[in-house]
Amino acid sequence: MSFIVAIDGPAGSGKGTITKLVGEELDLVTFDTGAMYRAITYYMLQNNIDLTGKDKIEKMLKEIDIKLEFENRVQTLYLNSQKLVTELRTKEVNELVSQVSHIPEVRVAMVDLQRKLAEGKNVIMEGRDIGTNVFPNADVKIYLDASAEERANRRLKQNLENNITNISYEEILENIKFRDHNDKTSDIAPLKQADDAIYLDSSDLTIEQVKDKIVEIAKAKMK
Repeated sequence: MSFIVAIDGPAGSGKGTITKLVGEELDLVTFDTGAMYRAITYYMLQNNIDLTGKDKIEKMLKEIDIKLEFENRVQTLYLNSQKLVTELRTKEVNELVSQVSHIPEVRVAMVDLQRKLAEGKNVIMEGRDIGTNVFPNADVKIYLDASAEERANRRLKQNLENNITNISYEEILENIKFRDHNDKTSDIAPLKQADDAIYLDSSDLTIEQVKDKIVEIAKAKMK
């Protein structure tokens, strides 16, 4: 029997950071599902696979191998044995990942992988449709939000920490607004708050405050 915490929300809302902190405090395995879609996007860019090339996409999904390794519950992603870190956050990947995540074949393959990876584990998983699609029966569901401007500031800071300096705040904000529209209007697993999810706006909260709120909610469910 596993215990599942699902955290959904728009790009840059702090899902990745919060998921790691909550996972550490509650001893949960941490999954960043967005990294999986970024890995697919990176591969498509490297191999010049067009978004509309259905045959090539289906062939790609049969050939690629995504593995997640965890050290102290922190995720490291390997694509065909290549460790990907900064490659997942390039400008090119940022601009394309939302569109790649809307490809039905990609979505089906990644959801299947996410479910398999979580089998028999106590996990905290973040993404766009974890509580609505991947794990609709999750024990805890959180919809984490923040203003577009605050999310752009956070993403800029994250990029600078990873030595990614060729993307301006204005470009990040424009990309976030584009992704919001794309994700919320998608025909495939759109971004939305699950009916039984708890809404949490982190715009004016510290990371520690958000983490403490979610830990408190999860601990109440664990009793």
